[in-house]
Amino acid sequence: MVKKETISGKRIVASGSYVVGTGNNGILEAYLGTCVGVTLYDPQKKIGGLIHLLLPEPPSPENPWNPEMYAETGLPLMISELEQKGAVKKNLEAVIAGGALVGPLAKRDLILDIGGRTADIVGRILRKEKITIKKAEIGGYFSCRMNLHLGTGETQIEPLGISPKTSGETAFDRSVLKELDSLLKRVQPIPQIALKIIRMISEQKYQMGEITEQIMQDQVLSAKVIGFCNSAYLGGRTLVDSIEKALLIVGEKWLLQMIVKTSIEDLLSQPEGGYSLCKGGLFQHACGTAVLAREMARATREVSPDLAYTAGLLHDIGKVALDQFMNTARPYFYRQMLEGGKDLISAEEEMFGTTHTEVGGQLADRWSLPENLIEVIRTHHQPENAVKEIRLTHIIYLADLVMSRFMVRQELEKQNTEALLPRLKKAGLSPEQFSFVIEKIPLVLSDSPLEGLGA
Repeated sequence: MVKKETISGKRIVASGSYVVGTGNNGILEAYLGTCVGVTLYDPQKKIGGLIHLLLPEPPSPENPWNPEMYAETGLPLMISELEQKGAVKKNLEAVIAGGALVGPLAKRDLILDIGGRTADIVGRILRKEKITIKKAEIGGYFSCRMNLHLGTGETQIEPLGISPKTSGETAFDRSVLKELDSLLKRVQPIPQIALKIIRMISEQKYQMGEITEQIMQDQVLSAKVIGFCNSAYLGGRTLVDSIEKALLIVGEKWLLQMIVKTSIEDLLSQPEGGYSLCKGGLFQHACGTAVLAREMARATREVSPDLAYTAGLLHDIGKVALDQFMNTARPYFYRQMLEGGKDLISAEEEMFGTTHTEVGGQLADRWSLPENLIEVIRTHHQPENAVKEIRLTHIIYLADLVMSRFMVRQELEKQNTEALLPRLKKAGLSPEQFSFVIEKIPLVLSDSPLEGLGA
């Protein structure tokens, strides 16, 4: 029999994984949006587990990549491990939560109701295994927190982000507008080498000899890129000790993307508070949006994948300037979005008199970013307002939307989804293609730099 793991305190169960254990004061916890969480508990043996499922079934059932991510393959794995560690299957009790919908319109729910399909598979498996379902809170339009107390077997489900109303909450003085110029000046600029690469990507003109030479002059950036090349992503197959060798191993386009990503990490790595709901939440969200946007661009075959990746990394830079104001105003935003039904842009406009998209556009203009990227930054929440980069802007909107639903508790975000189907069409994606991209979310979570790059 496999030894039981004793868990003390709170253990967060990450997306696409599960934890099984025991412990009088142990708590397993997951944050769920579109994802589905399932707790299983044997009250006699006092052993339980929680699985955080992303998707219904793997694209390739014969050889699933990371089977814990999928209901079809992950839930049986957790049931098996519970039995190995001493639980009796007939005694298990299940609770199911999550699977939030993107919005209330039935037609678009059919496209994005990944959570509903995942929950259906979970229910089928539990019924087949004759496991009692004590409680199920599936669907709705908001994220939730699910936790299992391993000492008592109690599972709690509560909506995320609803905070008690605080005094002065609606009396914000809009000092953002008074201090905006000063705020923009204080934002740490992107390194010049990264700005140069961003312009090259925008123009689709690469001068790798010049870029390599400039990177080598930046010791900090060089060290970060070389360190990443020697990380587990490349499996340690070849020692990378120079930018030239990195270029030979991974190729031009991946190296350019890696440099831009590394250059903005410090800019977006905000501590918890403000827009970031966890340490580095803005950066994690930006990276996921970038990879998803790249995959959508490949599907359309009409937008440069590396341009889409870059736009995804930069789309939320306006949040950096507004972050200190959001830190004190966040209870108001939660209330307006979760209880009042507003999207983030509407709530920002009402509270601050401006939005992170407008501020981001001003910041991008100060840094002399290319005009097409400035347009994407300004209009990614209302992509129909784009004039030059219509398809790219719609792709960033969609990637941003999907990340905000699958990876909750990274950053404060809520988008208007009423025009989802027309926006899919403007992006050049069919509902079937969009669903296929969603199936790649497990790869986004791993953020493998070589995935699909042909490097």
